[in-house]
Amino acid sequence: MSVRTEAPHRTRPARHRPAVTPPPGEDFAPAPAPAPSPDGRRVAYVSDRAGTPAVWVRDVDAVEAVALPGGDEPVLSVSWSSDGQWLACVVAPGGAPRTELWVLRPDGTGLRQVAGFGRRSASLSRWLPGGALMAVTESAERSAAVLVDAETGHRRVLAEDDLLILLDVSDDGGSALLRRGPRNARWLELLDVTTGDRVRLLPDTGRGSTDQGWFGPDGTSVLARTDAFSELAALVRVDLARPTLAPTRVAARLDAELEHVALDTRRERAALLWNTYGGRSELSLFDLTSGVQRAVTAPGEVLSDAVFADGGDLLCLTAQGPVQPREVWLVDPATGDPRPLRPDTDAARTGGPGVAPQLVDLRAHDGLPLSGWLYRPAGPGPWPTAISLHGGPEAQERPGYNPLFQALVAQGIAVFAPNVRGSSGFGRSFVTADNLAGRYGAIADVAACAEHLVDSGVAIPGHLGCLGRSYGGYLVLAVLVNFPGLFAAGVAECGISDFRTFYAGTEPWIAAAAVSKYGDPVRDAELLRDLSPMTRIDQLDVPVLLIHGANDTNVPAGESAQVAQALAARDVPHGHLVLAGEGHDFLARDNAEAARTATTSWLTRHLATTVITLG
Repeated sequence: MSVRTEAPHRTRPARHRPAVTPPPGEDFAPAPAPAPSPDGRRVAYVSDRAGTPAVWVRDVDAVEAVALPGGDEPVLSVSWSSDGQWLACVVAPGGAPRTELWVLRPDGTGLRQVAGFGRRSASLSRWLPGGALMAVTESAERSAAVLVDAETGHRRVLAEDDLLILLDVSDDGGSALLRRGPRNARWLELLDVTTGDRVRLLPDTGRGSTDQGWFGPDGTSVLARTDAFSELAALVRVDLARPTLAPTRVAARLDAELEHVALDTRRERAALLWNTYGGRSELSLFDLTSGVQRAVTAPGEVLSDAVFADGGDLLCLTAQGPVQPREVWLVDPATGDPRPLRPDTDAARTGGPGVAPQLVDLRAHDGLPLSGWLYRPAGPGPWPTAISLHGGPEAQERPGYNPLFQALVAQGIAVFAPNVRGSSGFGRSFVTADNLAGRYGAIADVAACAEHLVDSGVAIPGHLGCLGRSYGGYLVLAVLVNFPGLFAAGVAECGISDFRTFYAGTEPWIAAAAVSKYGDPVRDAELLRDLSPMTRIDQLDVPVLLIHGANDTNVPAGESAQVAQALAARDVPHGHLVLAGEGHDFLARDNAEAARTATTSWLTRHLATTVITLG
């Protein structure tokens, strides 16, 4: 155990922005991260409308929004302290995955850094009730669970270990809830803050993962979101008097996976976001005392970022759809009625210009059921077609707002966005089906999608392309080298090209967490070599655009550079766009637009055809 010591803090010049009236269609950053004030009268959120994601504050009944001074670095998330005196911001210097935690007053004063110094990356789990104390995780070679005081900068390290996340602290401060373990194989531990002793919660089933956890309303239990005891993730309760016994299932569905849980600060009410087949969201409010759950009208097809105001009298979340840009919505828990934070955008739910996708079912080569969202251009098909592969791989293609898809469709290119094995939202077996050697199946799934699009009359043979970012970028390279001749062009954004160099260059905590998903770089070296696109890069002979953030330390920029070098040596047509000031996610609006424009132009040039003759 560490003693309470004073941490360094850093301040920076603030860039002041005036109050503005956002125009209709205001864009938000990839994660608006709404944070209601404790009294529910104001909401802080992240928006990129000034060019870089920053913190804005709006009264819930106002038209004007005020941007808080936060410097020039992109903000990823914001959270309001339970006493209303502080805002905490997770900041990504240079857009890189190594993040810092800063605090400031709601009026924009007092800005300073309190965690994430040096090579450590900081994340905020929650503000503790009644004051300025925060539950924080810092990650480097090892992870640390830390309590940080926003007022003084003092910090107390509760525990240090590999792959550790501090999830929650009990109201009396005597216990802490930790999450441990790699991807798809996480578990919970109960920490005695005084002695440092830890006890694993939930029996070890040898399967599944527990990703969220909170202390229950009575102080004698823990609530957890887990798929360790059912195929679809559910909410369970663990009795702390008998933590190794099977938990009690509190909220579960046979037709939907529990994606996210938000508790109010009194731990009396929870907002449950359910992920139904295909990725559409449903919302319910759950009374933790009575066990009564009631459905609430969802203000969009895909919901996320749910959070209660401190008193539990206001729920904030973000909503979006294929033609509905992501925006912050407010829900009255008493009535369940939703309304937009911006009063001029109620019409956004009726839809705007663009194409709504169709959910398509198909089968993999081995018979595994797959699905995806098909965006069709106007007029009769077939069309030049691009297969878009999401990241993760434990992410999911959902019917959300995607301006890149709409731009491609406007150019006459159909887009099919599948959920190949390894995607979330379809249960425990599906999300783990690509682990280790199962990755061969995920690569083959992309080929099965291509064949289905041709056979069903959607795609024109010879005019198929593929695009993807992060893990999707890896899949683009993998399918191009393993199925030569199937695709005519590709765009790989921030993708792994060689697992050996990826493990050597990524952040240590990212590498440690990835072993369960990809394989151990030593024990599974031969498997990883065979799965690496660079091993068969001489099979890649179609035009490929490579896009990467210069500051990416998740998938280092060298992963794209070595592909570009290999293609140049063989005179294979390629492009290599490196975005300065960006990391793994392109956070500045102009850089995100540059990547979209380059992708649209590349695929239009290499897939489109002016005269099509069908025999």
